[in-house]
Amino acid sequence: MLTMSKTVTLRLNDDVYSKFRAFAASDNRGLSNFIETSALRCISESEYIDELEMAETESNKALQASLKRAFKDAKDKKGHY
Repeated sequence: MLTMSKTVTLRLNDDVYSKFRAFAASDNRGLSNFIETSALRCISESEYIDELEMAETESNKALQASLKRAFKDAKDKKGHY
């Protein structure tokens, strides 16, 4: 199923517009594609745990034990979800 792309109006001051244009040109892309790709990259990076958080999670023995119990319970279909 094909969907139509949507048009979004975006107001930028001259300095920001110039920066966006320069970055888009340096990446050999149009302005719209640059803005869309940059926004999606930002969203993607914020959706996942960063390296520092992962290291903290992996070093927390109590949390690791709790996660293992929860995984086993879910696998065994124990508890309410």
